[in-house]
Amino acid sequence: MQKRLFLKAALGAALLFGASVSAHAEDALSKIKAAGTLKVGTETAFAPFDFIDAGDHVGLNVDLFAEIGKELGVKIEWVALPWDGVLPALEAGKFDMVAGPATITKARMERYRFTAPIAEATVAILKKASDKTITKPEDLAGKAVGVGKATSQMAQLQEFSATLPKKIDVREYVSFNDAYADMAAGRVVAVANSLPNIAFVAKQRNGAFEVVLPPFGKKSYFGFIGTKDADHASLMDAVDAALIKMKGDGRMAKLQEKWFGTKFDTPDSVKDPAF
Repeated sequence: MQKRLFLKAALGAALLFGASVSAHAEDALSKIKAAGTLKVGTETAFAPFDFIDAGDHVGLNVDLFAEIGKELGVKIEWVALPWDGVLPALEAGKFDMVAGPATITKARMERYRFTAPIAEATVAILKKASDKTITKPEDLAGKAVGVGKATSQMAQLQEFSATLPKKIDVREYVSFNDAYADMAAGRVVAVANSLPNIAFVAKQRNGAFEVVLPPFGKKSYFGFIGTKDADHASLMDAVDAALIKMKGDGRMAKLQEKWFGTKFDTPDSVKDPAF
């Protein structure tokens, strides 16, 4: 009788252990590969990363994830939401990761895991190409500059302004497009925004606008976003490996050139963001 009970207990333990091993094996990456689909959340109003052009979803993120899909052997399924709903939906498990991208910051790294950087996010200045009075960021002293309201770019512009002999006249805009329109009309002399975004705007305006280098903001980078739980670690590791491979073989630089008209020197990872 005791021997029979012992055998039942041993069998139960073995089944429990087997179920545990099976559950562990079915992590996010295993499930994605079994389904053949990687679900990616994003907004489609953040050119040149994600936007709608003639009814098609295009941008750097679309091209990068197409390459990631090839590396992982899966198809990409896009889920578009307004930006304020994207991260809550990620946490609710509506998709596997977020394209975004988002600036990698200390606060965000406490809550999410970021991929290897896919572009520089440092704040820089866009001006009219015909304006020869601005050749470096310091030339903005005492001049009117547009920037997005309640953004990290605005905070950094204000910090930079405080270092100049005469403060910048910071003009806040709800939409960066409105700021660019005012610059074209001469109401502001420049616009401060992340380097990839203004590089794209300059490229689209066929020489009318020009990026002022070097950037004045703290060195920062854009990355894709995933959750920090152990279940998704293998997925994020695989995406990191794909991005670093693309960086090494030149595919990433080629796509940066396509969408921004320039390429960025990015690290393989960000351990200690500037802010």
